[in-house]
Amino acid sequence: MSDSAPVIDVHGLTKSFGSTRALDGLDLRVERGEVHGFLGPNGAGKTTTLRVLLGSVRADSGSATVLGLDPWSDIPALHARLAYVPGDVALLPGLTGGEVIDLLARLQGGHDAARRARLLEMFELDPTKKARSYSKGNRQKVALVAALASRAELYLFDEPTSGLDPLMEEQFRHCVRELKGDGRTVLLSSHILSEAEALSDRISIIRAGAVVETGALSDMRHLQRLAISAETGHELHGITDVPGLDDVVLEGNHLRCTVEPAHLAELLSHLTAAGIKTLESHPPSLEQLFLSHYGVRVDEDDHA
Repeated sequence: MSDSAPVIDVHGLTKSFGSTRALDGLDLRVERGEVHGFLGPNGAGKTTTLRVLLGSVRADSGSATVLGLDPWSDIPALHARLAYVPGDVALLPGLTGGEVIDLLARLQGGHDAARRARLLEMFELDPTKKARSYSKGNRQKVALVAALASRAELYLFDEPTSGLDPLMEEQFRHCVRELKGDGRTVLLSSHILSEAEALSDRISIIRAGAVVETGALSDMRHLQRLAISAETGHELHGITDVPGLDDVVLEGNHLRCTVEPAHLAELLSHLTAAGIKTLESHPPSLEQLFLSHYGVRVDEDDHA
């Protein structure tokens, strides 16, 4: 494939399981050398998409190429060039973590021994223990070390930090930044907005089996909203006249809402005039964003 061709190129994918429509005309394009966030609530179709890209599920219609190959018919050639980490890792219980990593290395054409050792240290993983004794987090670390120790062209991560503590999450983020610096391509599937925000060059948002938006996160103003919780000493007047507010809940002197950054100063001016007693601000969850922006409850999309 040429350097200008996308690493992942998907058009109009559909996939049904019985009466359940998991993918519904999905389009996805991932460019060489980028970290691409693939975001959506649980059940929106992210994992089904990855299974199609890996060749473990065949789409009903549409087209998909990965590294210029057909993921259904070119599985051996494709898997030699990519690394995959699922969100729920299952290991052969009788093997040690190190033996599992070595087995995966052979499937991927070998590992960098020095990099493998550094990753074991970074993720604080004891490779001599049997897989049956590992916690969920340690099983996740085995898959991460195996994938990151490879020199793959493409890395597919499906909820990769599931079960990891915040320190290990940061180690993972450091590794992804290294991959990007080395010119590798990453597709990061997640339902955690902050994780994708910290790493991604571009994101694609999937809802009900179809990508509804693609672009740089900084260009998606509705994803930059802040969730505000405030209590004031006096009654709030005219708060609903402040532009850029959404999801407003006013109970006495307590306000909960989301606000666009451009209108934060105006909101704070109203709160200050009423005498701020407490104030909390944080990014809303991806689930809250889906509810407010797409006008749909998350569990309505939880069908895949």
